[in-house]
Amino acid sequence: MKNISKLLIFTFAALFIFSGSAYAHVTVKPSSSAPEAWETYTLKVPVEKETATTKVTLKVPEGVTFESYQPVPGWKVTTEGDKDGHVKTVTWAATDEGIAAGQFQQFSFVAQNPKEETKVAWDAFQYYEDGEIVEWSGDEGSDLPHSVTEITVAPKADAEPADHGHKDEADTNDSMTTDNSKDSATTEGDSNQTLIITLAVISLILSIVALFAAIRKTKK
Repeated sequence: MKNISKLLIFTFAALFIFSGSAYAHVTVKPSSSAPEAWETYTLKVPVEKETATTKVTLKVPEGVTFESYQPVPGWKVTTEGDKDGHVKTVTWAATDEGIAAGQFQQFSFVAQNPKEETKVAWDAFQYYEDGEIVEWSGDEGSDLPHSVTEITVAPKADAEPADHGHKDEADTNDSMTTDNSKDSATTEGDSNQTLIITLAVISLILSIVALFAAIRKTKK
């Protein structure tokens, strides 16, 4: 029976670890926006380790024009641009303890989308206190995927209404605050939930089969 208990513990531990990592991706929302729109984007950074995240760097995709960011207490923002002055990377560095285990942080910024319909990929680099750097720069479906925004005239359901021209500073700040509230109340998506439920059911079935097989072997 000791071996049976170890098997069940291992199976369910693996399941919970996988379930947690499925929700732990660094993301940029919305996933869809209109061409040439001035969009308020939100970078969401969860912590998937037992050590704090102290810095995150986001690469601005080709064709996207970074405009401004919303300040977050406890974080310093720096940008790096090309020779023409276009911002290519944005870095949020913690001035205090950073994002602790079991927490997440959101960073909002305004950028103008490309003129044509396309897909833009947001490569992000997550720095942990222990020195590890997690590169969220893989293709969709990989272990460390980058977030993708589809630039299209037919936005998806999760896309926020975009601005098609500059707004004044007060309106922009109000919009970013509203977007933050909406994004924090949403889940990562029905597809992730379906995947996790399916894996949970499969894991449970395999555990039951293994349990009965072990019991029968013990009786013999």
